[in-house]
Amino acid sequence: MKRALLNRLAHGVLLAACALTLAACGREESSTSGAAFTPTPEQVARGRYLVKAADCAACHTAKDGAPFAGGAALASPYGTFYGSNITPDKDHGIGKWSADDFYAALHDGNARGKRLYPSMPYTSYRQLSRADADAMYAWLMTVKPVAVDAPANDLKFPYSVRFGMAVWDMLFLKDTLPDASAGQSADWQRGRYLANALGHCAECHTPRDVFGRLVDTKPLSGAALGRVVAPDITPAGLAGCGWNGADLQTFFSVGIAPQGSAFGEMYPVVHLSTQYLNKDDVRALSVYLLGDTPPAPQPVPVKAVAADAAQLAAGRSVYVAVCAGCHGLGGEGKPHVAVPMNGNSTVRQADPHNLLVAMLDGIDTQHFAGLESMQAMPAFASTLSDDELSQLANYLRATWGGQSANVAAADVKALREPAH
Repeated sequence: MKRALLNRLAHGVLLAACALTLAACGREESSTSGAAFTPTPEQVARGRYLVKAADCAACHTAKDGAPFAGGAALASPYGTFYGSNITPDKDHGIGKWSADDFYAALHDGNARGKRLYPSMPYTSYRQLSRADADAMYAWLMTVKPVAVDAPANDLKFPYSVRFGMAVWDMLFLKDTLPDASAGQSADWQRGRYLANALGHCAECHTPRDVFGRLVDTKPLSGAALGRVVAPDITPAGLAGCGWNGADLQTFFSVGIAPQGSAFGEMYPVVHLSTQYLNKDDVRALSVYLLGDTPPAPQPVPVKAVAADAAQLAAGRSVYVAVCAGCHGLGGEGKPHVAVPMNGNSTVRQADPHNLLVAMLDGIDTQHFAGLESMQAMPAFASTLSDDELSQLANYLRATWGGQSANVAAADVKALREPAH
């Protein structure tokens, strides 16, 4: 799971913890030992692929830390979660776990009697097949054991009371992938599994209710969970930002497409996970997200937008002064320097949130698959005023995004301080 998800999940944890007095006599499930597990070389190789597809490294490998030894910090307003050690060390990792134990953690959020927080997305991983879970376990058992403990979660009360999660699970945990395969292609069905189970895309891209549950009636329709909003990635949402199958496949494989580059929480997803998917799976993932049941939405061209001429002139002045050198006078971008603004999916989003955040915070240098890279984009929070940034945003939106020039200085001011 990604950092953005934690902001709303903790509300559900709070409500579940409040039910402790009603369940004080409950007991955690005990560990299962299971039969002897002897993986085949093919199972181990497949497990390596699946662990990458499931993006496990993002949360279980700290910056400059040993692979899968835990320690990655997941900040939230309710405290800090830390990814656990999932190397096969017997005292600090999962070396004493059986395949049954591992499956119980993925499927039920039960880590040998200790309830997991949904910062580990078992709410999506429970859709994994047992065969795939076993393969992932088989490969993780080959990883170099690391004898370090991940830091303990630093959570405020009552979120620090783990048993609250037992109540939350009892009330809300369920399978979220009903059968909808009738009439769909094999690619669509495979892509659905990749997106919803392994990739757990819904955890960030689906809105949540007050209990922290995914809103099943609005799958992948976007969610305002963190500093960078997870956008609408339904077929209609992607088409509305100009995405087609070829470009989406390029984006997942490389990290850059004509519609822009991966940034924010999506950058590590590409860097650690989707770039390693084989061509068949990349195609399947794109087919599922774009839809293959006629009439599937087609990429929507950028529409002309009427806007105040004086306002656009002011925004263009800002653009020419601070943006055109990298993004091009006509918004065409420069290879290995900056992405195009003309038709950029972030510019085309109806909600200007992510565009404003990118301008305020900047984007670090990005290295993608192969030799592809983008130079760092400077942060303009300290050099441009609220008025200048709103004028710039309106120029970009009206000129190259087909969106209304309705960004106000107050919208910029509201985002100047990063969310906590």
